[in-house]
Amino acid sequence: MSKTFITCAVTGAGDGPKRSSLVPVTPDEIADSALAAAEAGAAIVHLHVRDPDSGAGSRDADLYQQVVERIRNRNRDVIINLTAGMGGDAVFGGDDPLPLQEGTDLISPSARLSHIEKLCPDICTLDCGSYNAGEGNLVYISTSDYIRGGAN
Repeated sequence: MSKTFITCAVTGAGDGPKRSSLVPVTPDEIADSALAAAEAGAAIVHLHVRDPDSGAGSRDADLYQQVVERIRNRNRDVIINLTAGMGGDAVFGGDDPLPLQEGTDLISPSARLSHIEKLCPDICTLDCGSYNAGEGNLVYISTSDYIRGGAN
C-alpha cells in the first residue's frame, strides 16, 4: 500500500471570500482552518494570506508570520507550505494589450519570496510557468529566469 499525503489549500487564491463567506480571511481564521485541516488528516497546509479588511490576497510578511506562529504554537507536526506565487498577475487590454490594465500585480522574483526568506517554512510553492488565470485577460507570469531565481 502506498502512502498518501493530503494537502489542504486553506484559503485558495483569487477572490474566494467573495464567492463564499466560509473562506478564512484573518490570520486567526486562516490558522484555525489550517489546524482543523491538520486535525482532519491533512499532512500539509498550503497558505496564502489576505488583507483582514478587504479579503484581497496579500503579500504582507507580517500577516504570514502571524499565521505561521499561531499554527506552530498549537501544532508542530503539520507541514507548512507558503505560497511564493503572489505578484505574478498581468492584466492585458482587449484590442490593445499595453499598457497593462487595472488588477495587474507584477513584482520581481525576489520580492515574491521575501516572506519565504523571513519565515523559512517547511516547503513553499514555486509556480513553474506562466498560465492563463481567472477571467478575461489575466495571465500569471513566471518566466524561466524567474523560476531559476526562485529555485536558488
